[in-house]
Amino acid sequence: MSLVRRAVPEDAAEVLRLRQVMIEAVRSEGPADWHAASLPVLRERLADPEGDFAAFVVDHPERPGALAALVAGTLEYRIGRAGHPTGTAGFVFSVATDPEARRRGFARACMRELLDWFRARGAGYVQLTTSAEAEPLYASLGFGRKPDPLMELTL
Repeated sequence: MSLVRRAVPEDAAEVLRLRQVMIEAVRSEGPADWHAASLPVLRERLADPEGDFAAFVVDHPERPGALAALVAGTLEYRIGRAGHPTGTAGFVFSVATDPEARRRGFARACMRELLDWFRARGAGYVQLTTSAEAEPLYASLGFGRKPDPLMELTL
């Protein structure tokens, strides 16, 4: 029996807590005062099993009600191209493990479930950004580095 399950609306606060763990590991973003505004939207998205967003989690083995690991991603449509004519792509944007639960394979197990979810929905490829520390995990799952001229505009 798998430890991984699809996140449900009741997991939303813990999903945000783990997302904050991931954010703080990558950059200093300031206080988590955005959680209150994010919570109702996240609950709504978690309640839609047919939507373009999915989160997979592992319950914390030592702390009832807490999550040990989280992986979240979304499906996106991009105009097709050679090798990917349908244009359906997956994007992984949150991978986090509670500091107390690391090195147990939870993130890997969650990633496998998310990749299966992407495949079942017709994604031709999956993208993510990573820290140097996490790169070996993704490489072991088949991800490879791409030269990415990513730019961002905050609206």
